[in-house]
Amino acid sequence: MPPLPQQWFHSFEFPDGEQVEGIKPLASLREEADQIFNQPLAGRRVLDIGAWDGFFSFEAEKRGAAEVLATDHFCWSGQGWGDKSGFDHAHARFGSKVRSLDLDVAQHRVEELGQFDTVLLLGVLYHVTDPYRILEAAAAMSRDHLVLETVTALRHEPVPAMRLFTELELDRDPTNFWAPNILALREMCRRFGYTRFAVMPEALDNKGWRKWAMPFRRKDRYRRAVFHAWR
Repeated sequence: MPPLPQQWFHSFEFPDGEQVEGIKPLASLREEADQIFNQPLAGRRVLDIGAWDGFFSFEAEKRGAAEVLATDHFCWSGQGWGDKSGFDHAHARFGSKVRSLDLDVAQHRVEELGQFDTVLLLGVLYHVTDPYRILEAAAAMSRDHLVLETVTALRHEPVPAMRLFTELELDRDPTNFWAPNILALREMCRRFGYTRFAVMPEALDNKGWRKWAMPFRRKDRYRRAVFHAWR
């Protein structure tokens, strides 16, 4: 059995009922999974970019994906505080068939890996210095469906916009750089060939922004969103 990590990011409940408590609570992960996997996965190839401990990779497998590939670099062997021991331990405990590769986002190549029906880019976009190019790289791997989970900002602005954080401003984490609004996510994905979009929770969409912008302008500025794009 692979060794236990010193610290988990994802929480898990293993088949024998044992639970591990990570930084992100299990209840939150399960709620998020229902927003991410809101359509059947049977027969689909799924790519989870930035998988870390792999909760969503294993969840895709549980929900019937035909093939799942988990990739990461920053959190497995890069500059992050984590490593791959959590993923490997969970993989063994679940008896999983999820494949894994140590790859940075920009290193994914369609000619080497093929395209995937669903590509997940969860909790990654705000950690990179060039979100446009990283999103473009992830989109190139997607045949049909791209799912983003990210911090959002400026959602009351009526134009596509992105917020650059000052150092340590967001969660005192120097790897937090950018937070787009929903219109920016929609416009970038439109340029990468997507035609249909959905955001969860729906209240974060920029539609109707003038009706409710002012009461919420000063609080809860950096809400997270799950953003779906289809070709």
